[in-house]
Amino acid sequence: MTRFFMTAGELTGSFLTLTGENAAHAKVLRLKVGEQVLVSDGEGRECLCTISHVSPGQVSLVVQEQREAASEAKVHVSVYMAFPKADKLEHVIRKATELGACEIVAFPSARSISRPDEKNLDKKLERWQKIARSASEQSGRGRIPQVVLLPSFQQALARGARTDMPLLFYENEQATTLQMALERTPWSTVSILTGPEGGLEEAEVQQAREMGFTVCTLGRRILRCETAPLCALSAVMYAAGEF
Repeated sequence: MTRFFMTAGELTGSFLTLTGENAAHAKVLRLKVGEQVLVSDGEGRECLCTISHVSPGQVSLVVQEQREAASEAKVHVSVYMAFPKADKLEHVIRKATELGACEIVAFPSARSISRPDEKNLDKKLERWQKIARSASEQSGRGRIPQVVLLPSFQQALARGARTDMPLLFYENEQATTLQMALERTPWSTVSILTGPEGGLEEAEVQQAREMGFTVCTLGRRILRCETAPLCALSAVMYAAGEF
């Protein structure tokens, strides 16, 4: 079923109206009177609606039911990724959204080669948030993950450590697997932290340990920086019973 997003303030009452990009999207899809669509506030609430009228630039809807979005995961997973090169972050945002992440957090680390230009930061963040929105619509999410930018590795550690299960994945770790870490204590919120192309420095890994992160391996093979967070996210979702 086709899904549209509105703000929480717009998602009130028994009648809703699609305008702007939403109306243009409805036109492209050739939606007709009598068809049903879902309208979400991007925060986990949605309305089942029936199209009552279609006109240029506007689609009128009648709300049939308001409910919690059934497509959202019960576990909240935050993906923390050190800034990679090129458009790899866009790929992770798109795929992590499809897999059910609640937020994607980007930050600089010692070996980050590419960092956003301060002058273009707002435009980049706007683009990244649009990618998350588009991926949410495509995958039927009831929530749009927030894309968060942090100025330092230390701030990423401090923020990520607040979850029930803060995890850091390091290619030189051999003793602790993800399965072992997840079986230690109950959890409902998880942070997944991975490094850039050159990996994290040993000093950074030690800082993470001191902040309460469990350092894990993702297996015997070295994964690319855009593969590692998606691999870990998929494994956590599987362990949470989402697959």
